[in-house]
Amino acid sequence: MPAAEVDVSPDLVRRLLAAQQPDLAHLAIEVMAHGWDKVMCRVGDVLAARLPRREVAARFLVNEQRWLPVLEPRLPLPVPAPARVGQPGPGYPWPWSIVPFLPGQVASRNPPADLRDAAVSLGGFLGALHIPAAPDAPVNPSRGVPLADRSAAVTQNLSVLGGLVDRRAVMRVWEAAIAAPTWDRSPVWLHGDLHPANILVHRGRISGVIDFGDITSGDPATDLSVAWMLLPAECHDAFRNAYRAAGGYEYAASEDGWARARGWALALSLVFLAHSADNRPLAEIGHHTISAVLA
Repeated sequence: MPAAEVDVSPDLVRRLLAAQQPDLAHLAIEVMAHGWDKVMCRVGDVLAARLPRREVAARFLVNEQRWLPVLEPRLPLPVPAPARVGQPGPGYPWPWSIVPFLPGQVASRNPPADLRDAAVSLGGFLGALHIPAAPDAPVNPSRGVPLADRSAAVTQNLSVLGGLVDRRAVMRVWEAAIAAPTWDRSPVWLHGDLHPANILVHRGRISGVIDFGDITSGDPATDLSVAWMLLPAECHDAFRNAYRAAGGYEYAASEDGWARARGWALALSLVFLAHSADNRPLAEIGHHTISAVLA
C-alpha cells in the first residue's frame, strides 16, 4: 500500500482531542484499521476518529464531511456521517473527523448469513443512494468515469500481474464491457469504493456501509460492481430488482449497465490484486472478484 506520510497513533489522536474536543480526550483510544488513505481509531464505546494518512486523502475527507450528512437521511442503512469536524493541529496537518462507531465486522471477514437477504439490502441501499448528484458534487478521475477511461490502468495492472491471471479471458470480458453504451444520463451520487471491506455485517445481516472517502458522482455501474465482489450469481437478480424498487435507474440495471458493472468489477479486482501484497483482505477480495467475473 502507499506509505503513510504521517504516523497516526493513539497518542496523536489524544493530543488532537485534548486541543479541539476536550470532552472526549479522557476516552480510551485504539487503532481499529488503516487503509490506503485513512486510519480509524476507536474513541470510547460509541465514537471513532477518522484521519487521513496521506495528503491526497485530506481532500477526499473534506468531500465526505461536506456531503455525507446531506445524503444520510435518505439511506436505508447506517453510514458514518461525521459528528464532529477536526482541524489541523500540532503534529498533524489535515482535517479529520469524529464519526459514530457502527457495530459489526466487515463482510470480507464476516460474510452475511443469508446472501439473498444481503442482495436485497445492498440493492435497496444503492437504489436510494443513486439519485442525481448536486451540480457541485465531487468528481473522481478513476471512479464514475466512462469505463474505457480505465483501459490504461487495466493494461498496466495486467502487466504487473503477469501470469497470475488469464490475460485472454480478462481481455474478452473487458472488451465486451467497454463496448457497452456509456452512461448518458445525469451523474448520480456514488459511494465510489463499495467492496466487502467497506460493508458491515452484524448478527448475520448487513448493518452499515462505511468509508465514503471516494464519494463522487458519475456512472452508477461503478457501485453496482459490488455484486460480483460479494454476491453469488444466483442472487444478482434479487440485487437488481431491489435496486429498481428503491428508485435506482432502470437503465443502470439494464443489460448495458450490467455489462459495465461487470467491467468495473474486473477493473477493480485487478487493482486489488496488483497493489495489495501487504494487504491480505483486499488481495482476497481481488481473487474472489476476478473468479466471479470470469466464471
